[in-house]
Amino acid sequence: MPNGQPRQHPVARDWEAERARYAWEQTGEAQRDCSKFKDYTNLAKSAPALIMNSGLMSTLAFFQSKENHHKRLVAQICAWLSRRFEDLRRRPRGSDFPQIMHWLANADASTYRLATREVMSLLRWLKQFADARERGE
Repeated sequence: MPNGQPRQHPVARDWEAERARYAWEQTGEAQRDCSKFKDYTNLAKSAPALIMNSGLMSTLAFFQSKENHHKRLVAQICAWLSRRFEDLRRRPRGSDFPQIMHWLANADASTYRLATREVMSLLRWLKQFADARERGE
């Protein structure tokens, strides 16, 4: 390795940058549109624990059953999963909640775990950026 720097896998680094870019855009939209941005920020902060305790599908279904910032967050997650997974990108309207839930329900265990990790990685960025935007108001 030149300069003693470890080699990074370029695809992983690109997805992380894309995740951060997407989260920054989405938190900006949420801040402009949500009358209670603090509620959105708190939900983004608590979502990882909900997923760890109840599972990804249960958490998404719970969010979908609620209003406002819950629906916004589930829509952001579904849209991201559609970007991230090729078999969802090939489907028309892949970011729709029913299609994502159908895809997750029929996913093998490995794909389901990968989707869960992907959502957790996205939420890390969403909660950091939402918190930063809220404090910067």
